[in-house]
Amino acid sequence: MSDLEPTAKTSDTPGGYRVLARKYRPKDFSDLMVGQEPMVRTLTNAFETGRIAQAYMLTGVRGVGKTTTARILARALNYKTDEIDRPTIDLKIPGEHCQAIMEGRHVDVIEMDAASHTGIDDIREIIEQVRYRPVSARYKVYIIDEVHMLSTAAFNGLLKTLEEPPEHVKFIFATTEIRKVPITVLSRCQRFDLRRISAGDLVGLFTAILSKEGIEAEDEALSMVARAAEGSARDGLSLLDQAIAHGAGRVEANAVRSMLGLADRARVVDLFGHIVLGDVAAALSEFNSQYEAGANPTVVLNDLADFTHLVTRLKYVPNGASDPSLSEVERVRGSEYAESVAVTTLSRMWQMLLKGIPEVENASRQAGAAEMVLIRLAHAAHLPSPEDAARRLLEMAQDGGSAPQGSSPRGGGNGGASASYNTQAVARASSDPAPRAMGQPQPTSHLQVVPSVARSPEMAPKPEVQADVPEPKVPVRSINDIVELCAKNRDLKLRTLTRAYVRLVKLENGRLEINLPPDAPKTLVGDLQTRLEEWTGIRWMVILSREEGSKTLVEQEASERQANFTDAAADPDIVAILSRFPGAKITDVRIRAAVEEDETLPPPAAAESSEGDILPGDDIEF
Repeated sequence: MSDLEPTAKTSDTPGGYRVLARKYRPKDFSDLMVGQEPMVRTLTNAFETGRIAQAYMLTGVRGVGKTTTARILARALNYKTDEIDRPTIDLKIPGEHCQAIMEGRHVDVIEMDAASHTGIDDIREIIEQVRYRPVSARYKVYIIDEVHMLSTAAFNGLLKTLEEPPEHVKFIFATTEIRKVPITVLSRCQRFDLRRISAGDLVGLFTAILSKEGIEAEDEALSMVARAAEGSARDGLSLLDQAIAHGAGRVEANAVRSMLGLADRARVVDLFGHIVLGDVAAALSEFNSQYEAGANPTVVLNDLADFTHLVTRLKYVPNGASDPSLSEVERVRGSEYAESVAVTTLSRMWQMLLKGIPEVENASRQAGAAEMVLIRLAHAAHLPSPEDAARRLLEMAQDGGSAPQGSSPRGGGNGGASASYNTQAVARASSDPAPRAMGQPQPTSHLQVVPSVARSPEMAPKPEVQADVPEPKVPVRSINDIVELCAKNRDLKLRTLTRAYVRLVKLENGRLEINLPPDAPKTLVGDLQTRLEEWTGIRWMVILSREEGSKTLVEQEASERQANFTDAAADPDIVAILSRFPGAKITDVRIRAAVEEDETLPPPAAAESSEGDILPGDDIEF
């Protein structure tokens, strides 16, 4: 970047000032070498061998140079000097058409913004013009920016011309949304993905530009601007322009930090240190100091997440500390923490920050929300890893449960590298593995530690002795008994829900397994367990099972009613009555035994009949 020069001379008057992003826009392929080496290498080889495509598709994030690359490519296609009259990528000497093309005013290089020209009529105009040869240049070049904004009809209208354009026509497309471009268009273009520019390359670009401008800058300030640019040269130069104005002609770290609302990177590292030590008070004090100094709570947590990622990365890629965008504090202390902090701790911090940052962004009190995130982080710093927790449970089980709480496991160390056996925590609940609805009370789970090595007979676990479940005060042997309990205790709502939704799978003393339809209330299982314990005087376990179970009481009654209708319709006497009275139909069937079941002495006919059979004396409504 030592040969970087302004694209045009500027006036000393205020009206003649051009922002850095326009003043130092790349003018040839040597400038594009900043972050885009693969594309430049491909185009160089293509131009040298004469394999020039009829259409190019440039894609990448905003500010990486898509439109500028399109202009440079158009300049290379139409390059002409007294000595050279062919397409080339060697553009050090300005050609006949170069200045006009780079300024966007050449008659044969047509630039169109697809965001404002989206229709088929605009494409028809291009199709009509492509048959005419260029006025003065070698090729007529169409540069269509934000091409993904074209309508479907416009894309379809362009396909044939794009596939077989005249020899004097080239197309260059640019887009930030490559997935919105139809595959039929992509297949007719050579695609180049312009990469994000690394922070180190951006720092080098800023340094070269500021040296040309004669402006002093601190390295830490340029690193801050490069990180804030997120791979976009245009965004970075815009921020650099703002930083120059903010610092009155000098780019200083404090001024940039104030401008961007950032926290001091050294103080973020201090905050990280308090968190990994589990010092909540020191972490909150450090955060409050940064907040009072003007740091945004969300930015502080984002910086903390960035440093967490840096420490984790340095743990596996120590050479990453040589990144020029890193400050000295990040480089030195990041390497120190990478050696001392366990990966499990770093991973847990990263996950908690990813969840906490959106919470802070959406909170009405961001400072308070950020403090709660920091408290969680500091509290979780000293939690044992899953391996340590399983090892402690195993030792407590082997010691007869006498190990003191918080004691260190034998073998020590992070992750238990010196342990002679592996452990596995198995949670066993005496329930069906079916998923339970939210809010339902869960049965008590029993945690048993099972070593992965073979045990001797002496170490084999003794079978658990189940305590006898006491008999309930009121016997419960069926769903009907539960419904009667609901009626007896005047819980009509639970009685109705039980009749309508509960499908019995298994019923034992103190244990009820049921199946519920999807539209059942979510609280029904919990309500049943609470009421049964209250009414029977024993503890109940109500389990939601995946087995289908029997029909609900309402479904059983509906089936019985349908069977009665079927029996009635098949009765010869009723068939004769229905045939004698046209239009008559059966509307209800009442079994006399069911009607008179509450009487002390039911009629003999009813007593001898079975439920559901139509016998003489039954009431049938038509």
